[in-house]
Amino acid sequence: MAVLMDFDLDTFIAEHVTERAESMFQRDLERFSGALSKGIRGKRALVIGGAGSIGSAFIKELLCFEPEELTVVDTNENGLTELTRDLRSGSDIPVPAAGKYRTYPMNYASPEFKKLFRAEKGFDIVANFSAHKHVRSEKDIFSVEALIRNNLLNARELLLLLEEYPPEVYFCVSTDKAANPVNIMGASKRVMEDMIFSFSDCFPVKTARFANVAFSNGSLPDGFLQRIAKKQPLTAPLDIKRYFVSPGEAGQICLLSCMLGGNREVFFPKLDASSMKGFDEMAKELLKTLGYEPLLCSSEEEAKKAGRFISAASRRYPLYLFSSDTSGEKPYEEFYTEDESVDWERFESLGVITEAAVRGIPERNRVFALLDNLEKCFLGDNASKEAVVSLLAAYLPEFHHLETGKNLDGKM
Repeated sequence: MAVLMDFDLDTFIAEHVTERAESMFQRDLERFSGALSKGIRGKRALVIGGAGSIGSAFIKELLCFEPEELTVVDTNENGLTELTRDLRSGSDIPVPAAGKYRTYPMNYASPEFKKLFRAEKGFDIVANFSAHKHVRSEKDIFSVEALIRNNLLNARELLLLLEEYPPEVYFCVSTDKAANPVNIMGASKRVMEDMIFSFSDCFPVKTARFANVAFSNGSLPDGFLQRIAKKQPLTAPLDIKRYFVSPGEAGQICLLSCMLGGNREVFFPKLDASSMKGFDEMAKELLKTLGYEPLLCSSEEEAKKAGRFISAASRRYPLYLFSSDTSGEKPYEEFYTEDESVDWERFESLGVITEAAVRGIPERNRVFALLDNLEKCFLGDNASKEAVVSLLAAYLPEFHHLETGKNLDGKM
């Protein structure tokens, strides 16, 4: 870890990943600070999945506008502990007093969560960040079921629970991969959008599609830091470029969408193709920033052999670059489709998909029928990944699953 002691991740992200000295949303935050304050101050907020990278970033932005109470739910008990320590240790974050700030290590689909929600008689602001977000989560029927259950089936139970005590606003995070999806994760998020919109006659619902969050938990760039700390070789795809936002910007997108979005609107950042960053160049820049010279290897085995000699003296660090060949890996990113109407004028840094608001409320019965069929599929003896893909494709004609028979568990 010594090599990382003097490394400032925020500075690296600003200089080498987003290439922005300040948040791209700063002017919109300043312009609408009054509206944000009016919508948040004195309110009772519930954040589900709040210990994750995006959820915790959202919480920090939310607390700046002084909600009266904050309840955070996450299955990651250690993550909740670190979140609390981080918030309480920060001098510039106004955290509610004891009893007004509470964390609960529990599943939001559990009986104990429902007891908590009903005891509180609901919340004013509800934001859900609990989601399977990685393409690697669709390797087989078991991982696919876990993904669908978290992103859709459990989320439906939450929405039905919210009907008992409707919030002033409900926000659920989506993904750029929901636009013309090629993987099950992206398709599940596109169905999720329809599902939450089908509840928009009961309470306002908003969502956001956004880029990769630089160095978020479990991401490939975060893995770079983990590997370097353990003196293990790095590996990255040669042919994958992605849009990136900083963790702080991710929280800001969600806050702006949650509090300023209209019912059934989808927010996304205004980023152009020139701002995309390749994972290979990010790995090289990170190594150089840490004082290493990338040692390009032709295979995983060569990289692992070279990794045995990583030292402060050699300053050469093994890096294996490869062509991507895993299932569901989209070679490009898009935030909206040709069929969706976009408002480009309302915000300086955000586009707003308004077509969802124009086309009306999706038919809840149709969405629920898909979810029921997925549940039946998982309960049957012949459940398969192919069957799930078929059900999703029947609901989403734009879903064209990219299957190669390979997944990231087989890579270094």
